[in-house]
Amino acid sequence: MRAMVLSQTALLSDEPEPLHCMELDTPQPAENELLIRVAACGVCHTELDEIEGRLTPSRLPIVLGHEVVGRVAERGSQVTRFDIGDRVGVGWIHHSSGTPAENLSPQFAATGCDVNGGYAEFMTVPETYAVAIPDRFSDAQAAPLMCAGAIGYRALRLTGLRDGEPLGLMGFGGSGHLVLQTAKHLFPNSPVYVFTREESVQRFACKLSADWAGGIDATPPQPLNAIIDTTPAWKPVVESLKKLHPGGRLVINAIRKEDADKEELLKLSYHEHLWMEREIKSVANLTHADIAEFLPLAAAIPILPEVTLFRLEQANAALRNLRRGQIKGANVLVVA
Repeated sequence: MRAMVLSQTALLSDEPEPLHCMELDTPQPAENELLIRVAACGVCHTELDEIEGRLTPSRLPIVLGHEVVGRVAERGSQVTRFDIGDRVGVGWIHHSSGTPAENLSPQFAATGCDVNGGYAEFMTVPETYAVAIPDRFSDAQAAPLMCAGAIGYRALRLTGLRDGEPLGLMGFGGSGHLVLQTAKHLFPNSPVYVFTREESVQRFACKLSADWAGGIDATPPQPLNAIIDTTPAWKPVVESLKKLHPGGRLVINAIRKEDADKEELLKLSYHEHLWMEREIKSVANLTHADIAEFLPLAAAIPILPEVTLFRLEQANAALRNLRRGQIKGANVLVVA
């Protein structure tokens, strides 16, 4: 099978072609696993963290990719939930403890980080951690929902927001543009304010029903009860805390933060940014239940991700495009 393989970590600026197209043996499913013929796989910022060594894969070489949509090509002998030809998805969680806190469990294994992922023609996954894809979505539309959408849904729940309270979104990429649509459905009376560097992305946010959009350091129309930060930088953390209402919560939805602007933390003032019971909460992975709850909700709204398509062999170009930070929506690799 064809696969885009990461063999060593390096900064993308030093190695702009970190993935190499290789022929690998098609994996064989264990008795409780599905073999999936991959149709599409989303490109997530977490892949940049893996490539550049901030999140070290548990083994190298490895096939990246954790926003996977495809069809069941083969079933293990003990599989009962899916039939050959069923369309399924796989997210960041490949397998874990199966408990409500499985996202925090030491048994958590990540797709495309601990086991081979979806930048390939085939992959395997335990049937318990595959999820049916609603007919409402094309393969390319469904792919970003498997992580960017589902982890955004988890982050939104962690804000503790109540309808009518204002919400901020710091950063507006693959996850942010899906969180906006989810928030507008779940909290119809809550204004949503978007903070992002690019003016074209600010216009895109307003087109998708944001109530206001401005730069990272812009002042919103009112203090915010909650902010979700999906950026890889530190300045948005400090800026977000400044914009919070007393008692407000910042939810950081990122696996890793980069060090390029870490000195921004020196600007943190206890009185201005943390006092008055403001708080910070991180998002750690997601659970199978997050994905299973989110997909029917996304179909009912419906959330239709904005996607830019690349062929599997163009994975490096898609990653460079993501690094530039000027995308509107999500990048998706078309595999089959």
